[in-house]
Amino acid sequence: MNNLCVAHRGFSGKAPENTMAAMQMAMQFPFVQWVEVDVQLSKDGIPVLIHDFTLNRTTNGRGPVREKTLAELKQLDAGSWKSRVFREERLITLEEFLKAVCGRLRANIEIKTQGNMYPGIEEKVVAEIRRHQMEHDVVLTSFEPRILARIKEIARGIRTGLIIEGRPKDLLLRLQLLRCSFLSISQRHLTAELASRAAKLGITVMAWTIDDARTMQRVAALHKDILICTNRPDIWQEAML
Repeated sequence: MNNLCVAHRGFSGKAPENTMAAMQMAMQFPFVQWVEVDVQLSKDGIPVLIHDFTLNRTTNGRGPVREKTLAELKQLDAGSWKSRVFREERLITLEEFLKAVCGRLRANIEIKTQGNMYPGIEEKVVAEIRRHQMEHDVVLTSFEPRILARIKEIARGIRTGLIIEGRPKDLLLRLQLLRCSFLSISQRHLTAELASRAAKLGITVMAWTIDDARTMQRVAALHKDILICTNRPDIWQEAML
């Protein structure tokens, strides 16, 4: 099957993003082979799945994620903002996520950080991946090249990928210099030429974030190996199968 479906933060179109409910809903679709999630650190250094740097949008908490311990984060309601059905859905740790998807899904794990916000986050994420023996089932991605370089220093065998909004002329050279084998790029900046050149270099391309059938079909036509990242795996099913 070409143009594989990547469930963005789980089935986040219908369930609260980055929660176990979103992961379980995504895994109900046999064609979902990838899931994309975001990881940060709690105040006590535990990798936790959440996208925003603050708790405000996706929980009933307030303030920066990094100022709360895991115990405090686990008390928050991370589901009601999406629907009453998900009332009291909890944030999950990277450990809980990996245990749930191990042997079932491959994972694109974005390391969410800015500057020196989370010292040592790379080591903690890599340690969890190794603990679950998922080195060959994940790719670690980031907007920040220094994060990707650090991962290659401590875990050469784990794939890394650059996330980018634009399309600089030296993009593929940057990937090669960083020893990345994955490119996470906004679908607006992806072309058939870029996809083809990346494929020839052994670089997997993921286009984000596409929730309508027509755009999925257009992007898929650029190259057969482009991964389609979507909040709506059900729409991918309609468009691609």
